[in-house]
Amino acid sequence: MATRHVVDIDETYNPWPALWAMVIGFFMILVDSTIVSVATPAIMEGLNTDVNAVIWVTSAYLLAYAVPLLITGRLGDRFGPKNVYLIGLVIFTVASLWCALTGTIETLIIARVAQGFGAALMTPQTMAVITRTFPPARRGSAMALWGATAGVATLVGPILGGVLVDSLGWEWIFAINVPVGVIAFVLAWRLVPTLQTHTHSFDWIGVVLSAIAMFCIVFGIQEGEKYDWGVINGIISVPGLIIFGLVVLGVFVVWQARMSGEPLVPLAIFKDRNFSLANIAISTVGFAITAMAFPFILYAQAVRGLSPTTSALLFAPMAIVLLLLAPGVGKLVDKFHPRYIAGFGLATGAISFLWLSLAMTPDTATWQLLLPMALLGVANAFMWAPLGATATRNLPMTSAGAGAGIYNTTRQVGAVLGSAGVAALIQARLSAEAPQLAGGAVIDAAGQRMPAALADGFATAMSQAVLLPAGILVIGFLAVIFFARPAHAQAAAKPTPAEALAD
Repeated sequence: MATRHVVDIDETYNPWPALWAMVIGFFMILVDSTIVSVATPAIMEGLNTDVNAVIWVTSAYLLAYAVPLLITGRLGDRFGPKNVYLIGLVIFTVASLWCALTGTIETLIIARVAQGFGAALMTPQTMAVITRTFPPARRGSAMALWGATAGVATLVGPILGGVLVDSLGWEWIFAINVPVGVIAFVLAWRLVPTLQTHTHSFDWIGVVLSAIAMFCIVFGIQEGEKYDWGVINGIISVPGLIIFGLVVLGVFVVWQARMSGEPLVPLAIFKDRNFSLANIAISTVGFAITAMAFPFILYAQAVRGLSPTTSALLFAPMAIVLLLLAPGVGKLVDKFHPRYIAGFGLATGAISFLWLSLAMTPDTATWQLLLPMALLGVANAFMWAPLGATATRNLPMTSAGAGAGIYNTTRQVGAVLGSAGVAALIQARLSAEAPQLAGGAVIDAAGQRMPAALADGFATAMSQAVLLPAGILVIGFLAVIFFARPAHAQAAAKPTPAEALAD
């Protein structure tokens, strides 16, 4: 099948093969956000390094992933989402091979930076292609697949990582990306359409300002706990770095509003109420999912004595339920008001975290933990699809990449905030509930059950930490109840295919 060049998508074009082709790469890069977590001890032993250095194997990837998203989304508008996606896929795949073959921690970290940049090039393009190839009335089902991919990938990472490390060695958590990347490239090359590009001037000043702002904010939040929110290597304080980033971000916004050419981020898209509210909501989802995983995994391993792989399998009900419900929810998103679908998802998510918090005791039976996890799968199914679809319904095609970049940036920044916020809360609750463990000496080996004298206090601290994401999802719920009815749904409650395509 030859590459199809599409300028105007009409009713004869089937966009699903292109989306499935891109989902493979999207799934791979999100798995790599979490897959390293269970390989930390093996990497330390294999490269003869310490935990502080290995932490940067994940931190460098997430930093290089989050910082350029505003820019890479706009690159898709300028040079075509297919071209930018394929370039990012090549960079990511080659960097994965580099990670697998490296012999030092320093080169592994550098290779992970390259991986993160490749992922940043790819991510906005997946969403932009959905926006530009699916008509608004059919976009919910496509966003359901996109959201299910994002939700499941973050859970598969620790499970797949544990299996690969236990059976083949830590190098294979990176090497496995190579054949997957090659397959994803061939499929995307053949199936993804070459969409019309928009040849306008590129905002280089905006590029520099946004990169500086995002780096300072994300790095400061991400590394704040490590430096006890103090001074980084005697140079600048963490709060000072974050404040500087916020100031530069303010300058960036002013520049975007006043520049005479085409801005990197067209601020006019924020006039769409649903786009702005969806960005607030997705940031709370990114925060909550990230913030929940850390204390729950610590509880599973330290209090219950589970191995990394077994503790990761406790997330399986969430992934299974999400996959089962996503197609049906996608169809609901195309028919009903998004505030009801997304509101139900966010409310259910908050309830599932509250339920999980109550269940996290030393003596809880395993099946009692699986029930709130299954409910969290319901919540995820009803959060990702309506938020993604609602954010993109009214975007002009010339700003599809920019909108996707903004949406994914807010999601990723929310995840960074969630990681930093829950780490600080865990330390605070350990100081109150288990002061003997507040210094960080939890357990040194996975699968070693904590002494009973310490388990109660530690479990209580972890369960209290899970209340944070529950509270954050309430903010997301308050945002989505103000969603307006999408324009495509105002004409008719049940449009015909021809009418839907015309919209």
